[in-house]
Amino acid sequence: MMEKMIFGRYIPGDSFVHRLDPRSKLVFVFAFILVVFLANNIITYALLLAFTLLVILMSRIRVYFLINGLKPVMILLVFTFLIHILFTREGDILFELGFLKVYEEGLRQGIFISIRFLVLVLMTSILTLTTSPISITDGIEVLLNPLKKMKMPVHELALMMSIALRFIPTLMDETDKIMKAQMARGSDLSAGPLKERIKAVVPLLVPLFVSAFKRAEDLATAMEVRGYRGGEGRTRYRQLKWDWRDTTSLVVLAVMTVLLVFYRN
Repeated sequence: MMEKMIFGRYIPGDSFVHRLDPRSKLVFVFAFILVVFLANNIITYALLLAFTLLVILMSRIRVYFLINGLKPVMILLVFTFLIHILFTREGDILFELGFLKVYEEGLRQGIFISIRFLVLVLMTSILTLTTSPISITDGIEVLLNPLKKMKMPVHELALMMSIALRFIPTLMDETDKIMKAQMARGSDLSAGPLKERIKAVVPLLVPLFVSAFKRAEDLATAMEVRGYRGGEGRTRYRQLKWDWRDTTSLVVLAVMTVLLVFYRN
């Protein structure tokens, strides 16, 4: 399952979404996170799903690949759905089995919140899948430039965020390798009582932390050798360029927002 984790990975391509400026994609995703909370009925959530599917199609990322990569998140998605089913007790009773009662409002909220969570994960995944970590760093740094007047280390913050994002799939791959190595030596992380499973995780965490610190040290050495001394006085090899695609994408999101406001009432 670890090797299928898609969050933080970058897939090179030449789609409409790939060619967007990283600044517009960041603004788009952050705005979309706020827009999602406008949905409150079947029509608005259907619009959200259709809009998300349109973005996926325009990114040319295979839907099967996305869904397959979301398997680690599905546990949280199902858990959220069940919490609403079991603990929301409003509306008519749709199903009753002993102490278990499923209410209309519980089912409704479970479906709606699950859809909201799903589209948020899909949209943020599209951002990382279609934007290289370096481009994300440049975009974040430019967007946070006004904070430089407040003496904020904008370049360093953007770099840290980019490195953290880039290391997510790397550490996941490393975890998968260590797990397979432990299993080859007879260790079973999925069997036995909970206490034994927790003990079995310790031999997994130790080499993972050692590997993470080793990678961090190698990265720091490489940056030092290349003369990195922070963002002060640095020039850019890759120049960000805003064009009609970026403006169009934000206009489409604005239209989507208007539709959600109109249909939510």
